[in-house]
Amino acid sequence: MTTATDLAEHGAQTGFSAMVVDDHPLMRESMVARLRAMGASDVIEAASIAEARARAAAGARDLCVLDLGLPDGSGLELLADLRAAGWGRLIVLSAADDPYSVRSAFVAGAQGYLLKSASPHVVVDGVRRVLDGGVYADPSVASLLAQGLRTGPVGDGINDLSGREVEVLQYVADGQSNKQIGEALGLSALTVKSHLARIARKLGTGDRAEMVALAMRAGVIR
Repeated sequence: MTTATDLAEHGAQTGFSAMVVDDHPLMRESMVARLRAMGASDVIEAASIAEARARAAAGARDLCVLDLGLPDGSGLELLADLRAAGWGRLIVLSAADDPYSVRSAFVAGAQGYLLKSASPHVVVDGVRRVLDGGVYADPSVASLLAQGLRTGPVGDGINDLSGREVEVLQYVADGQSNKQIGEALGLSALTVKSHLARIARKLGTGDRAEMVALAMRAGVIR
């Protein structure tokens, strides 16, 4: 059970709004309680894609935690819809731990992937990282992500990254801004921006979440 001390140690956010999408009432109740304990000011629930779409139409919110296996379709479809609608943070909470599911979730727009079997500490840490602007994958699927990449088409781009570019990507994964990355590495924000532009060309995407997801799948950053 997550305690107030656990949340304080993990840097709980306050005042954010959220939606939890899962067809299991007990799972929804548990996640809603955890988000409220982390400081969520408003949390709504949905048990299906149709219900989530209807509730999301009321206005974009800060965070959505959703399952992939929903009674009326795949949560991947909902991920893409919410991302297009401007939802800021998207986290998958699923029992699926195969490379295809994890990769597909990140490609569809997720910034985080958590397993339903994860400990409260891992769930809280993952949610916090995503709320802070980072990208997070449950430690249990990190090796699967790397394995999935070795059979994919993006390996050459990953192999072309310089040591400095990998450092920059790690800071991006930690939710740092260009200015913060520059301060940490002794670089100007403009130089950091140039590094990110080169990374984008090598990986074939300029989306920060996708760049980080590709690097995490390759195992070059945590």
